[in-house]
Amino acid sequence: MARETTYLELSQDGGGAHKFYEVTVDGTAVTVRYGRIGAGGQQQNSTFPTAEKARAAAAKKIGEKVRKGYAPAVQGQRAARPVTRRQVASAPSTARAAAPVLWRFRTGASAFGIHVDEDRCWVGNQAGDVYTLSHGGEVLARYSLPDGVKCLVADEFWIYAGCDDGGVYDLSSKVPFKAYDIADDVDIFWLDIREGVLNVSDANGGLTVIDHEDEFQWSRRSAGVHAWMVRADEHAVYHGHTTGVTAYAPDGSGELWHTRTAGGVLFGWQEEHAVFAGTGRHTVQRLAKGTGAIEASYRCDAAVYSCATSPDGRHVFAGDSASSVYCFDADGTRLWKLGTGSGSALSMQYLDERLYLVTTDGSLVCVDASEAAIGAAQQGTVPTARDVKSAAALPVFTPAASAAAVVTVSAAAAPADGVVVECVQQGNRMRVQVVSSGFERSWNVQFPRGIREPGARYLVDGLHAASGGFYRVRGEIRRLV
Repeated sequence: MARETTYLELSQDGGGAHKFYEVTVDGTAVTVRYGRIGAGGQQQNSTFPTAEKARAAAAKKIGEKVRKGYAPAVQGQRAARPVTRRQVASAPSTARAAAPVLWRFRTGASAFGIHVDEDRCWVGNQAGDVYTLSHGGEVLARYSLPDGVKCLVADEFWIYAGCDDGGVYDLSSKVPFKAYDIADDVDIFWLDIREGVLNVSDANGGLTVIDHEDEFQWSRRSAGVHAWMVRADEHAVYHGHTTGVTAYAPDGSGELWHTRTAGGVLFGWQEEHAVFAGTGRHTVQRLAKGTGAIEASYRCDAAVYSCATSPDGRHVFAGDSASSVYCFDADGTRLWKLGTGSGSALSMQYLDERLYLVTTDGSLVCVDASEAAIGAAQQGTVPTARDVKSAAALPVFTPAASAAAVVTVSAAAAPADGVVVECVQQGNRMRVQVVSSGFERSWNVQFPRGIREPGARYLVDGLHAASGGFYRVRGEIRRLV
């Protein structure tokens, strides 16, 4: 019997849904591909005992989508909906001295995403590339994601990249996978994640909260737009936009406070008791988490694109639109201002007397922020910055789009210390649960949606219990055959 493909689209005016759904029947096999119009989407494969049952299952899927408003379409006639890429100006620095840059890695495109932990540095750019480097500047690995990286966030061991395609990718395993797929009408600006709960701020000033199963929890629309800040803790979600910072209860039950800042918020940072908002009116402001009261202001000479603090809260750092970086005492006293030499810092993080910047020219820059190095720089003495080169044989990791792309292993050859999980159909949801002993069987496993198939079993290196009552995968994912 001939291969049959049905292609449907749902596109709404005013920034609503803009997605496709494609069903292909080939004998006893049914392939479903879905996602945002103009993107490759995710794919699910199913096999049925007979061709008749395969056609019936396909017809059921198509009928469900048609009832939701999908209609037959010709692929390629409707263009992908554009996403907002942050357009930023970067003027030359007005600082009298240059920062003591130890090394610089040029990623090849403007970069926003940064995460620095005890083991390595992560940087993501608008070409969809994410690189990991040692603290000494050695390039260790590269991930190639489908679209531009807006930001990188960490939740314990796990690292996530929010991309322009609406996907949020888990980069913690050998092969990255899409852990969350943001709604079509959400144009991601920034992310934060805590205990598997994802908080998304967007171009329209909205806030969307999604749980570890990639299922919608709640949303709010702020009084402003262009929400470049979202931070979360156990007490609240802090949302920064053009009219200031708004704090919401973690369960979405209500607004806790709203504070109008000195200009629209362009970046946000948090510590235990305070959130920091970098604004378009040359200022970083420290807000008390409990009340929203402005406790201190840190004045720069141009719009603030990024900010960070030292872990002890003693120092506050800022990067402006004129390629300068600043350091302040906690009370707001400016200690120094230096030129980056690599454009304006769009994101930053401080660790162990080093300040890491990602910049408008696409560089990850490591600055020696020790007192001695800064003092020498202010007198005109700086080290020769080392330009880091990427290794020719650098491994490149790309997301697995379907189960067929996952490495398989026979049950007989499977490592004894691995953990077996299984895809289980529960109503209209496909869950993943643990088969191996020693785990809580009622808990679900956060797992790539693109490789879930009824009855399929996978072997993972390990599972980690999250406080939200679910498991996260650690290490490689292999399909058992």
